[in-house]
Amino acid sequence: MEQVTITFQDLKLNSDGMIPVVVQDHQTNEVLMVAYMNEEAFDKTCETLKMTYYSRSRNELWIKGETSGHYQYVKSLAIDCDNDTLLAKVEQVGAACHTGNYSCFYREIAL
Repeated sequence: MEQVTITFQDLKLNSDGMIPVVVQDHQTNEVLMVAYMNEEAFDKTCETLKMTYYSRSRNELWIKGETSGHYQYVKSLAIDCDNDTLLAKVEQVGAACHTGNYSCFYREIAL
């Protein structure tokens, strides 16, 4: 994988000034969750290597695991070809989902 230097100003943001982040288990590549980052969350994630998001429902910065102990430690961050979505590979401690499931994607739609 090609390594690039990216700042928040290089990212193409949604109308709320945020970028979506797809989060995967770094060992299994299982998709754990999707969340959003604003500039402060992006900078804090890069600085601490703990996944930090912006909670749109609570309108505040959210360090994943701060209250539950289910931290996500950054193993790598990637950017897509359009600079509008991040892919975070993490070491997940405990459950990623607030329901207690390891992944937020634990239900399959019957087709």
